[in-house]
Amino acid sequence: MSIEFWVLLSILALTGWMHQSKLQEQRKALLARQLQPYQIEKLMETLVEGYLRALGEPDPAQQAQLWSLLNSTEETLKVQFQHFVLDFSQLDAASTQLSQWTVSVPYVEKMAPQSMFDMRKVFSIHAQGLSRGIENLGQRSAKDKAFTITAEILLMQHSCHWFCKSKTVASARMLARHQTTYPQLLAAVSPETRQAYLKLVGG
Repeated sequence: MSIEFWVLLSILALTGWMHQSKLQEQRKALLARQLQPYQIEKLMETLVEGYLRALGEPDPAQQAQLWSLLNSTEETLKVQFQHFVLDFSQLDAASTQLSQWTVSVPYVEKMAPQSMFDMRKVFSIHAQGLSRGIENLGQRSAKDKAFTITAEILLMQHSCHWFCKSKTVASARMLARHQTTYPQLLAAVSPETRQAYLKLVGG
């Protein structure tokens, strides 16, 4: 093959990489702006750490008190995340589309539009999952409730990283930070969340 062919190929690859990097930065900035009015990240961190403290408390009375203290944080997170989802739903569809593909591919929205899904719908699924877990209509034990809510939180974080980077990067971060694989995470959330999520984003 001629040198001209390889030069052209290199230019196309560089252009595609720049396009994808710009798109990722735009999504990252968009998500940061939408989250800025809220304390969602801090609330999630407080909850997960609180659950770990409660689970590690040997005294039943002290443990019950710790569970009780977390109720208000759960409710605040539920309300704030619902408001965030409402705000995010007002964005235009062009800025909230994401590919089902595992890796980030330049111009995938043009090459394979059928592979795209809408992050507005994803966050709506997460809001419903968090609400179900926090409301605990099934009257699960405090331990089981904490386990499910934690899984719902981590799956939402995975979605955020997927939106900003790629599914591969999101899964790698989840494994590195929480020693949890993507399939394990899906298995830990509620059946309703898992079914709706996989139907939208694909297996």
